[in-house]
Amino acid sequence: MDVQQFKSYLHELFGPLLTAFQEDEEYGFCNFTLNHYERIAYATNITPELIAQAAEHNVQMLITHHDAWDFVYGMKEKCVELLNQYQIAHCYIHLPLDYVEFGTCTSLLKRLGVSKMVQYSRNMDGYSAIGIGELETPVALEKLVGTMTDVLGEKVFFQKNSNQEIKRIGMVTGAGNGTDQLKEALDSGCDVYITGEKTLYTVQYAKFINLNIMVGSHTFTEIFGVESLAQKLKERFDELEIIQLQEEHNEVIL
Repeated sequence: MDVQQFKSYLHELFGPLLTAFQEDEEYGFCNFTLNHYERIAYATNITPELIAQAAEHNVQMLITHHDAWDFVYGMKEKCVELLNQYQIAHCYIHLPLDYVEFGTCTSLLKRLGVSKMVQYSRNMDGYSAIGIGELETPVALEKLVGTMTDVLGEKVFFQKNSNQEIKRIGMVTGAGNGTDQLKEALDSGCDVYITGEKTLYTVQYAKFINLNIMVGSHTFTEIFGVESLAQKLKERFDELEIIQLQEEHNEVIL
């Protein structure tokens, strides 16, 4: 896969979403010094440790959901330094991957057994509208918690605020902890709301409106969207070797 093929395919997959978020730096490229790439790794985040791990696997390109955050002071500069040192290209796709139909929310919903997508997550004037999916057969909240625990490979926080069995699931992966999103889930008839960060306001409001809530980590609620993108690249460019980097379960959910 050459560089132009890669970038053209991203535009094919994401369409106007790339243009819409170009000025907001919600996706980008770094250190694309090679013309041809055969070995690609993916992860939710980029950190110095993950770049070193990619180098151990002789990876030529790293694809992530997040860029290094500017407010994690100094880390972005260190990541760029290491990418240059190891001659690894980096591409990150943030909000476009959240809002594309095969993206972060849809990918996790399908892992949880959703058979029907009612609404895809989308951008509404800077606000992430929830994705909504339905299970074919309603299940107890505790059973869905068990499924999500197995899927994420980590402890899942949950708050049972209703005895309603779960059929309709509302979700925003990652930092979907706004009360606006919980209200949208309530107004849309969801039986549970799932996200990747927990705040005081999240749990207070969920309890107040009697809406069940489940919370995993930011990293592992979003990894399956990156995996979906990597799989699409593999389907288009069969010669690619795709590797998932191993990230730590270090976001404690109490």
